[in-house]
Amino acid sequence: MGYRIVRQLARALLGLFYHRVEVVGREHVPAGGPLIVAANHHNSLVDPMLLLATVPRRLVTLANAPLFRHPLIGPFLRMVGALPVHRRQEAGTDPARNDALFDAVTRTLRAKGGILIFPEGRTQPEPVLMTVRTGTARMLLAAEVDAGGRLNVTLLPVGLVFHEPGTFRTGWALSLVGPPVPTGDCVTLYRTEPEAAVRQLTDRLTEALRRQIVEADDRETLRLLRMVEAMWREENPGSPDDERARVAWMQEAMRRYRQLRDREPGRAADFRHRVETYVRDLEVAGLAAPRLSRSYPSGLVIRYALREGLALLFGLPLALAGLALHGVPYRLTGTVVRRLHRTAEEEATDKIAAGVVLYPLCWIVEGWLVGWLGGDVSLAIFGVTLLPAGFFALAWRERLDRVRQEARAFLGFLVDRDLRGRLLARRRALVDELAALAGLGPESAGAGEMRQA
Repeated sequence: MGYRIVRQLARALLGLFYHRVEVVGREHVPAGGPLIVAANHHNSLVDPMLLLATVPRRLVTLANAPLFRHPLIGPFLRMVGALPVHRRQEAGTDPARNDALFDAVTRTLRAKGGILIFPEGRTQPEPVLMTVRTGTARMLLAAEVDAGGRLNVTLLPVGLVFHEPGTFRTGWALSLVGPPVPTGDCVTLYRTEPEAAVRQLTDRLTEALRRQIVEADDRETLRLLRMVEAMWREENPGSPDDERARVAWMQEAMRRYRQLRDREPGRAADFRHRVETYVRDLEVAGLAAPRLSRSYPSGLVIRYALREGLALLFGLPLALAGLALHGVPYRLTGTVVRRLHRTAEEEATDKIAAGVVLYPLCWIVEGWLVGWLGGDVSLAIFGVTLLPAGFFALAWRERLDRVRQEARAFLGFLVDRDLRGRLLARRRALVDELAALAGLGPESAGAGEMRQA
């Protein structure tokens, strides 16, 4: 019961906080049998929430022991049956207590249950995979040996990819589930050479996780890489547009960029500068790749303006009600998170955690005021409209932002009739230069790879 409650709560919070949550590769998750889900770790408690909400199996989460003492987080960890991991760097914990952890993991796997682990051992915000610890391999191999090698534990790598993870309703989250990591030969080797088997399986898991994520030097490089991928896709409309294909394209592009930077650092730096300048000019004009590719005939513009304008006008009263009801907890949450001065990777977690506390408290106070001032009828109306008004206000705000960006782009095209043509020409030149610099022209085998990605 506790697990289902937390899972539904996680789904609701993620659906509210993120603009989009997607899962690719769900078919790799076995319907039954012992399972270890191993994922990269970017966002503190958001990562396990995402996996608990999207993986169609009950998972026993491994979490750092100090979190169990947290007044807000600890109860939820106990509700989902999480297991504490004791690390040397945390004062007051004894690593020897992890023997109990290994025993609990073995019991779970022998009962054909699922384990969720983050093998990097810590969270960090940069788009790179840190050193994968050996604990995952040791747990799997120990459980297999304990069962005489008959468990056939599935080791499933999952890549978590985020865009603006700490930004309310702007960010999105993607879970890329890869095919299982082969473990049979490592189980056999473990009987005679345990350390060699552990190293081999850890290396294999590391490579499997790298295939599920996009690694870049830093978050700005990753942002530019996403822009380049969008440019390439707009210039090659026949390219696959699913998330796995896009991630594969960015992985290959990043690999080739690093090769170019090593061989010809000057040309790589010049290309990056041109991309940065182009992206900055797009942002100044209020444009994105899809808007640049659109045409703006007068009839379409008039119909769009009427439709969106009327929708915004008639929706304004309910949107204002939603903003009034939820504006105070929204601002309080932002203020609390800013004053915490936490690290970047904890921002999304802090906002969700603070919101879970502050929103209900503010709603209780608002409900009391409404009932005190307007009586039972007003309180009933408040209760019925509270959540619908909030969701409507979010949708209305998103529509307003979209219309504002479209209007800004259209006005820019009116003022400067050549702007669209110049930007399209610059984009085309950058995509051609990308192909040339990376050896992705039609004469290169790499061109086919990138187009298929």
